[in-house]
Amino acid sequence: MLTCRRTNRAPSERDGYAVVLLHAFPLSSGMWKQQLDALENASIAAIAPNAYGIEGSEKQESWTFAQYARDLADLLDRTGCRKATIAGLSMGGYQAFEFWRRFPERTASLVLCDTRAEADAPEAAMQRQEFINAVIQRGAGEAADRMMPNYFTPDTVHANPELVERTKALITAQSVTAITSAMKAIMGRADATALLHDISCPVLVMNGREDRLTTSNTATQIAESIPGATIELIGNAAHLSNLERPEEFNRALLDHIRQVTTA
Repeated sequence: MLTCRRTNRAPSERDGYAVVLLHAFPLSSGMWKQQLDALENASIAAIAPNAYGIEGSEKQESWTFAQYARDLADLLDRTGCRKATIAGLSMGGYQAFEFWRRFPERTASLVLCDTRAEADAPEAAMQRQEFINAVIQRGAGEAADRMMPNYFTPDTVHANPELVERTKALITAQSVTAITSAMKAIMGRADATALLHDISCPVLVMNGREDRLTTSNTATQIAESIPGATIELIGNAAHLSNLERPEEFNRALLDHIRQVTTA
């Protein structure tokens, strides 16, 4: 069973709609606090689940995104959500692709943030295995040391050290098993490239302009491959665009949701 953070507003009996926020690796649903607050203020039901082994979600030594998509659908059933905007950042984007693959009828729209569609090349898979080995040897702090330099622009690191420390704490709070099993799921994910042309729901692609992990070019290629998709490139933001530029991120997210729910 998956735990989650959520807005106080539940999906209404009339439309059963909610927004689902899927977190990045190796963070938790805590990364979505400002988005949950914005959705709460806009009277929109929202759910931010935790991956396995994180903040009380069921522990799993080994899992796949297909399994996670099924458990996510069960979570939506329990909360009365029949159809959702699935918003995922980085690893959450991989999960969003898998959810649409398996449950297109339950996907009102997709918001794909700082993510990619293709599966890992052999070299990338080798690097991920080396990451797993290092975390097993040295603990969650090793994951933080490796990931944090990619998350924020130098300006943000200098001007907002509190945000940097808060984000690092989300990583170091995780167990080694939660981190390594999530990385294994990332390594084993299905390639979503061929899926892009078939996505028929509304799609918003968002990306930090200074993201080095998933570049603006990567985001543009995704948007251009999905019929009717729109793209929002967020200035002065790296990989965690929702944390680094929450006002711009929230504005684009809410505009997208309003278009989806009033169409």
